[in-house]
Amino acid sequence: MLKEKSSQKLNKDSKKILANSKSLGWVLEPDAKALMRLQGFDIPDFVLTDSLKEIESFLSKTGYPVVAKAVSEKILHKTEHQAVVTGISSKEQLYKEITRLTKLEGCKNILIEPMIQGIEVIIGAKNDFQFGPVIVFGIGGTSVEIYNDTAVRMAPLKPDDVLSMVESLKAKKIISGYRGMAGVNMEILTHLIVNFSLFVMELENDIESVDLNPVICTRDRCVIVDARIMLSS
Repeated sequence: MLKEKSSQKLNKDSKKILANSKSLGWVLEPDAKALMRLQGFDIPDFVLTDSLKEIESFLSKTGYPVVAKAVSEKILHKTEHQAVVTGISSKEQLYKEITRLTKLEGCKNILIEPMIQGIEVIIGAKNDFQFGPVIVFGIGGTSVEIYNDTAVRMAPLKPDDVLSMVESLKAKKIISGYRGMAGVNMEILTHLIVNFSLFVMELENDIESVDLNPVICTRDRCVIVDARIMLSS
């Protein structure tokens, strides 16, 4: 049985990431993912580079399909700028997309990571001025704003809180699995959300919000494939 951590104290490297991002006002995705990995969360392997040679070396180990993303201090919402390309299945397609992505405003590096299939959920947090950190969970991906199927609880969370959030969703059957489709590993998801809530409590004085969207869940893991952290002014 996975156990939630009693604390999520930030180490020196985590504090350095936040400090270096302060002037920008938000944490670039590679740095946000590095911060999540330092806390023990499941992050896909990725390469961040402007070198095709480095990308080819990475792909020799991971293979296709992959996701390519432009990393730019000028692009906060990547989907609005077509700065994310999923399901890239060939070298030719990848190089075509890299050429386009590098022309986007402020793009200095490209992030390449394996394409992961599963159920997309959103896990987020907002630092409410009255209640402090609150945790959001729901169906994720690009459809999150359309369906608006989320649940909110005050941090820190306990395992029963996570179960309650799942049960409150209109799409809870997607989480549990239906019509022969595999659901989410609830033990792993619960572990992630509980520890994320503890992590957010440690960040209370530093953040306005955190969005992990999507987190892709299977029967074996819950992987944070995109992360955005907005810092307090």
